[in-house]
Amino acid sequence: MKQLLRDKQFMPYVFLMSCFLNERRQERGNEAMTTNKHRFSLLNILQAGVLMIFSSTATAENWPNWRGPRGDGTINDPVPTKWNGITGENIQWKSAIPGSGHSSPIVWNDSIFVTACLDESAERQLIRIDRNNGRILWQKTVLESRLESKHALNSFASGTPATDGEQIYVSFLEVGEDQVLAPNVGSERWIYPGKMVVAAYDFNGKQLWIKRVGPFVSAHGFCSNPVIYNDMIILNGDHDGDSYLIALDRHTGDTVWQQPRRHRTRSYCTPIIRTINGQDQMVLSGSLCLASFDPSNGKPLWNVEGPTEQFVASMVYDGNSFYAVGGFPTYHVLAVSPEGRGDVTETHIRWHETNVRCYVPSPVVVKNFLVVADDRGTANCFDTQTGQRYWQSRMGRHYSGSLVCNHSLAFLTDDDGITKVIRVDKETEIAQENELGERVFASPAASDGQLFLRGEKHLFCIGSTTTDSSK
Repeated sequence: MKQLLRDKQFMPYVFLMSCFLNERRQERGNEAMTTNKHRFSLLNILQAGVLMIFSSTATAENWPNWRGPRGDGTINDPVPTKWNGITGENIQWKSAIPGSGHSSPIVWNDSIFVTACLDESAERQLIRIDRNNGRILWQKTVLESRLESKHALNSFASGTPATDGEQIYVSFLEVGEDQVLAPNVGSERWIYPGKMVVAAYDFNGKQLWIKRVGPFVSAHGFCSNPVIYNDMIILNGDHDGDSYLIALDRHTGDTVWQQPRRHRTRSYCTPIIRTINGQDQMVLSGSLCLASFDPSNGKPLWNVEGPTEQFVASMVYDGNSFYAVGGFPTYHVLAVSPEGRGDVTETHIRWHETNVRCYVPSPVVVKNFLVVADDRGTANCFDTQTGQRYWQSRMGRHYSGSLVCNHSLAFLTDDDGITKVIRVDKETEIAQENELGERVFASPAASDGQLFLRGEKHLFCIGSTTTDSSK
């Protein structure tokens, strides 16, 4: 409450409180001069003011996990659309992050969490940052392990943490000393296989539990973002071996269920969970298929075979269809009806486009449009109902980070740190272009009017008193 009283936006309510206290003093001095009606009317005004305080702050969202509170990159709070990391325009603070990593920041109230790897000591760390000023509050080493083999565009700390407001969950790869020939690659090479490690910390940095949940081998490295569901956290264990999806008890780390994956093929897709006709569905691409599972027990619900071997991007949902993008060695964008059971490959694909080269960045749904950025720097806009492509336009040199959107605006941040803010419609309109001054491989986070962008060396807090009112 003291902080509220210090904030200028709450001064009218401070004035009302002062008036109320003064009125009570007058009552004691001259009770006859104050009527009950007048007393209660001012009290009601004060109560309304207090309600306004808390209703105005209650709408602000945290960003608790990969791609935000809905897992799809959608931002409900107004956010700045203009900044410059070189000149400092609308940069509220800029904080150096130790080590390296492509994980995205998450936000819970006044705390920001990121993961990083200290390459020289091979420490994988969880870091807590003060949202108000960017100061590092603590950094905890989750594990020390040999650096794994990875793709040039991957990192040793790519998994984005997740929080339920009480605990923070992180995942890393811990490899051993023995090498194996890399499976499922075009050229022969030796790599280090390992195990997926999942750990939980409290907000003071105390490790609550740590589990080595299953094997993982991939020449392209590791990334698995924890997803919170009820009292569980769920992770994707697709790799070039005995793949699996796994759910752990949030409080103990014990395995609740484990679902094997048929095709033993790496993917880096994060599941998205939605309720369809009263049934919770956990949907993801990867392992040579698109598939839905019951998140309470891991049992399969439906699957679409193919359409290609490997996936990285997360799927999105608009209340009508799930949309999958990406793939390798062939590239796809497709819409799938979620109401089937079993193999629905021939019956539930609503539309399918192959003339696109998207692989890594996850898309966003903006109104009736699906906006897709492909790795080569081209953005595409599709009609969600028909699959008609309204436009295709070069926006950057290369995209690794996933898209976010705020009402009618989509934010596309390329590897060079340049963010195009696009007003999404049937024709291309770039509303703003913003330069950060650092390369960016992580995806943006947003909370309560601020954007957070992780560059190669710094975390940037972007804020402005001016937002786009024409969304």
